[in-house]
Amino acid sequence: MKRIFVTGISTAVGKTIAAAIITEALEADYWKPIQAGDLMASDSHKIKSLVSNSRTKVHQNSYTLNSPMSPHAAAEIDGVAIEVENIIEPKTKNHLVVEGAGGLLVPINDKATILDIIKPNYKVIVVSRHYLGSINHSLLTIEYLQKSGFDVKLLFNGDAHPSTESIILKKTGVPSLGRIQNEPTINKEVIMRYADKFRSSLISI
Repeated sequence: MKRIFVTGISTAVGKTIAAAIITEALEADYWKPIQAGDLMASDSHKIKSLVSNSRTKVHQNSYTLNSPMSPHAAAEIDGVAIEVENIIEPKTKNHLVVEGAGGLLVPINDKATILDIIKPNYKVIVVSRHYLGSINHSLLTIEYLQKSGFDVKLLFNGDAHPSTESIILKKTGVPSLGRIQNEPTINKEVIMRYADKFRSSLISI
């Protein structure tokens, strides 16, 4: 069964939308190990509201923190110590989509980052969105993953920016799965449309 980790080059680049599409395309389970803030409208809630299939199970967070901050800071406010060994992959015989928190090197404690919770057998999909600085953020994110030995794919989100995308692809050699356009509304129908579009590519990774 596939294990796919979804990370982004920064915050607010579309990781959860991408995770919803991947989850729907594979009828996979979904797991957000660390949720910081927005507990009444968490990423897990969003996934539940966006997927249509009856097979997907949304698993409980390993850590649920109250403040919308970097996990290490949110944990300190809550009086919690995040330990990598307590982030245990849920048992499932289904495919599993795992969504990170923020970017790849967001700290979860004084020593570890999100990178440290990505298991060696995971395939990694990096969500990239164009903004000033996104080339640098994309290259650094992908370089860290490649040096750590991960199989990496790119998924672009938002309006096309050919010069940005071409240089990222050229410098990294990472294949692109495609693009999620800026959509006026994100709902089950939109997620299903993209799931149908990306399914064959996702099945083959």
